[in-house]
Amino acid sequence: AKERPDAILPTVGGQTGLNLAVEIAEAGLLEKYGVKLIGADLRAIRLAEDRSKFRNAMLESGLPVTDSRFVNTLEEAWVAIEEIGYPALVRASFTLGGTGGGVSHGPEDFARVITHGLENSPVNEVLIEKSLLGWKEYELEVMRDNSNNFVVICSIENVDPMGVHTGDSITVAPAYTLTDKEYQHLRDLARRVMEVVGVETGGSNVQFAVNPETGETIIIEMNPRVSRSSALASKATGFPIAKMAALLAVGYSLDEIPNDITQETPASFEPSIDYSVVKVPRWNFEKFPGSDATLGPQMKSVGEVMAIGRTFPEALNKALRGLDVGLPGFSRTIAEPYSDNILQVPTAERLFQVAGAMVAGIPDEQIARETGYDIWFVEHLRMILDAEAALVGRELESLTAAEFLAAKRLGISDLMIANAVGSAEMTVRARRKALDVAPVYYRVDTCAAEFVAHTPYLYATYETHCEAEPTDRPKVMILGGGPNRIGQGIEFDYCCVQACWALSEMGFETIMVNCNPETVSTDYDTADRLYFEPLTLEDVLNIVDLEKPDGIIVQFGGQTPINLTKGLQAAGAPIWGTSPDSIDLAEDRGRFGELLQQLNIDHPDWGLAKTEAEALALANRIGYPVLVRPSFVLGGRAMAIAYRDESLRHFLTKATAVAGGNDILVDQFIEDAFEVDVDALVDEERVVIAGVMQHIEEAGIHSGDSACVLPPYKISLYHMSIIEEFTERLGKALNVRGLMNIQYAIKDDIVYVIEVNPRASRTVPFVSKATGVPVAKLAAKVQAGALLADLGFTETPRVDGFFVKEVVLPFNKLPGSDPRLGPEMRSTGEVMGHAARFGHAFAKSQMAAGTALP
Repeated sequence: AKERPDAILPTVGGQTGLNLAVEIAEAGLLEKYGVKLIGADLRAIRLAEDRSKFRNAMLESGLPVTDSRFVNTLEEAWVAIEEIGYPALVRASFTLGGTGGGVSHGPEDFARVITHGLENSPVNEVLIEKSLLGWKEYELEVMRDNSNNFVVICSIENVDPMGVHTGDSITVAPAYTLTDKEYQHLRDLARRVMEVVGVETGGSNVQFAVNPETGETIIIEMNPRVSRSSALASKATGFPIAKMAALLAVGYSLDEIPNDITQETPASFEPSIDYSVVKVPRWNFEKFPGSDATLGPQMKSVGEVMAIGRTFPEALNKALRGLDVGLPGFSRTIAEPYSDNILQVPTAERLFQVAGAMVAGIPDEQIARETGYDIWFVEHLRMILDAEAALVGRELESLTAAEFLAAKRLGISDLMIANAVGSAEMTVRARRKALDVAPVYYRVDTCAAEFVAHTPYLYATYETHCEAEPTDRPKVMILGGGPNRIGQGIEFDYCCVQACWALSEMGFETIMVNCNPETVSTDYDTADRLYFEPLTLEDVLNIVDLEKPDGIIVQFGGQTPINLTKGLQAAGAPIWGTSPDSIDLAEDRGRFGELLQQLNIDHPDWGLAKTEAEALALANRIGYPVLVRPSFVLGGRAMAIAYRDESLRHFLTKATAVAGGNDILVDQFIEDAFEVDVDALVDEERVVIAGVMQHIEEAGIHSGDSACVLPPYKISLYHMSIIEEFTERLGKALNVRGLMNIQYAIKDDIVYVIEVNPRASRTVPFVSKATGVPVAKLAAKVQAGALLADLGFTETPRVDGFFVKEVVLPFNKLPGSDPRLGPEMRSTGEVMGHAARFGHAFAKSQMAAGTALP
């Protein structure tokens, strides 16, 4: 009503966008204000999203769908299951990520699965369908224009069979185990589905199930919008699906839109892939004790990593090490002990279980049968383990260049080789370089090298010809954050993108390194050069060897690039911004505690422990309750509050497991305190606070799980003056260059420093949106040598009204998990509310987060 748009494009905002478009239309607002839906009209949205209407439309058009029934009550469900039989797949209508979905194997769990689905469906409707467990699952990303031109952008194959949500499955592109005849059949079906549903322009995702024994094909569903798979397909092919969908929606045809990468071909020229793309999900089950880690039709992953290689084994190994969970690749070192039937239940550990089965000598055919994996994938997984086994017991110096090359072409990392031959990763790297074995970089060009690629979107492989063509311009490399996970998500990608733009404004060539297909930083036009590579020491140093950047910025990607700083510096790479030693000073809890004492800054009593006995002694000296936490972690990993010796012993086990050999910090826990977050910018002359945020939740709730308000709602001028003084002292003492985040606690008129992070924090986007100050941009320019005074930022900005950040929690996706919040972060997203008064801003934030207000 305020903006009076001519049209609304609802197809690029996910399920939320489509649901809102339907609500707006049904309320009569489109007709009232003369607004048109473009990209997909109301009929198409209803037809694709309402499973009942979609199924009927497919049947009327002679398109194959599985036997199913729609029900609105448990009583109707009991009648339907008599006709369909067990096992049955249950899907909730109008939900995202399979929310409310489940598989019922018999009467004992049927009522629970149905009730869960009905509760999660906004229209109280579920689809009960004949289970296709064990069938292969494929997806086609397709586009259509108003001239009825139709193109397939990408085919995607799920390695896991039907029964596992596609967001929780390892997927590959292009589809590998389809014959050309089967692929053409899926293509024809996808085109017919778009026509029947009525998607006149834009992109759609169509999912299929194929019986591996008979080849029978079933249409599972279609999404008439840009989806999670669309982002993957865009990065896999270099074809920007969302951009094209927007242009098609306003009237362009595919043949009128030029291809940005080739600058010769139109968008109607279907992408061709001469490489392998693998996506592996990232889960965070360790943050939800008691949750069911079994995978099924309801998505549970919180992020994903994508890798590109010339072969499936190469891409898979790159993806596994890109997960940033310490995996060297698909290796015997990750194998879980094999036991009967362990492979038959899909879990997040399935790949480790497959490795265990192979080590135990289980035949490939049995592994394929029990997992539902195609034998082709199993054979290639075996190929990696066989190559690794051939290295075990060898002397490093005896490995030839040909043997190194053979291993590298399977994606075997320097760390895997080091583990096999009993050496160190950097020693293997030195030996490999001495033998002149190094990767080359190929371009993602959308056309399988048929035309010249003008956009440097690159991936590493071990071939002969290099297409990178590095320039002689002054250049800066920015390390991204890798896959989204709890504690490190798109907030950090926002900072990376802002940094790219800022450094480009200063005349630098920007080089982005990241492996997350869900991000803006991995768009081929965000940075001057994009390397879609894992964020490991080996992979980053290979790029440094080629590009020879003037500086590397590690401050914007969260903990992942921070953890690489020591290795990069030791290898001679130029780190810009806050020095690795200053980072270590802030991250090392012991060194940091000593610094606070030297600066005469109040802080909770603390101590370092290497053993359980030391920790118990510390806790009893400090006095319960105490906070237990390891150093060098993000998102409060393994942090816990202990109130007695018994609980401390329990929490120490978890903290030790993730500490990586570092000491465990035992802190006095300050109960009933106010917590405060401060984001500040620091150059060689001054420290300037960008924003002060007061937590709304009680002390002890992780800052990433607490709502917060900017400006502070209830902090005295006296306490604010102390916060400002402590922030300046710490910024200068740590010799920070760029961004710094400090967490404070206030109790009984004492301001305590809890911790300092000399990097971008997850609140930077929130502060930037609230104040209108491009905080990350300024920080990037400071790291490149600019002064805050020259940039016009010398005092804390004032804000209009109140801004409240609220979090989004995933407990409805993880049945069995404990919903109580604590010092370990669990939220997966956040929203912001703005209003002149605090109460109004808070209410808006709650509604945005999905909380139903009275």
